Amino acid sequence: MRILYLLFAVLVFLFQATPGVADLGPPSADTMACKAQGGFCKLVNCPPVFSISGTCQDGQLKCCTRIPRA
Repeated sequence: MRILYLLFAVLVFLFQATPGVADLGPPSADTMACKAQGGFCKLVNCPPVFSISGTCQDGQLKCCTRIPRA
């Protein structure tokens, strides 16, 4: 019977909302431009093979795009 309580606790933990993801409004123009050029938005620095090519979320995040190979 105790396993049911543990299972219920794990399920509640897995399905709880993530903070900051509840923004269901339309994406900003700079976010759409980033996605259109094949980039993604990140709060911290871009990974090594990516460069910062603009902003996202009205300037709050960085837009990272892949560095073209020579």
